[in-house]
Amino acid sequence: MHPDVRKIKVIGFDADDTLWVNEPFYRETEKQFCTLLKAYLNEEEINRQLFQVEIGNLELYGYGSKAFMLSLIETAILVSGGKVTAGEIRKILELGKAQISQHNPLLPGVPEVLATLASRYRLIVATKGDLLDQERKLKNSGISNFFHHIEIMSDKTEDHYRKLMNHLDIKPDQFLMVGNSLKSDILPVIRLGGYGIHIPFHVTWQHEEVLEHEMPDAHYMTLNTLTEILPLLG
Repeated sequence: MHPDVRKIKVIGFDADDTLWVNEPFYRETEKQFCTLLKAYLNEEEINRQLFQVEIGNLELYGYGSKAFMLSLIETAILVSGGKVTAGEIRKILELGKAQISQHNPLLPGVPEVLATLASRYRLIVATKGDLLDQERKLKNSGISNFFHHIEIMSDKTEDHYRKLMNHLDIKPDQFLMVGNSLKSDILPVIRLGGYGIHIPFHVTWQHEEVLEHEMPDAHYMTLNTLTEILPLLG
């Protein structure tokens, strides 16, 4: 369903894997982590246990690279039966720090799309993750000047979006959210009565996966690239 552009006042953008590349760096760190611990367990089982640990830690640590590092260390202790060495823990920390220091390149068309839309709408970033990590990525991206407001959220639920819309002093049908995750970026917004544009990324964390048939058939659409937004909102 096409958004009603006559009503839209604010467009929210997810950050990771919507504005810049992120998830592939997590996957690369996971791969190196499995290689480091291959003497204890095979890659498939390590990844399975890592995912369980991450999900179990979400309520305590939230999202982001630092939470991921803690889950890596906890998983190493589990899969090694407590035999993981101090040297291996040090290497895990080095993997995490390297990921945090990684430059996250912008996805194609991002500056052009933001420059065009910023002249017609209030643009915001609505992303979840670690505060320092996301602030660093935004600063390094060179696109922060396009945004009226930056919201780094502990999670993306209907309640979080409701509070965001209240802060922006807009009604749900005046808000359009753009993101790669149906679960976090689109579903909560359309349930509130807002609009969503889903732009899939080729790598998605399994915790964020929602099947298309599970989505309400209203108030959102899927595009292949960010630049396809422009003809819709012109």
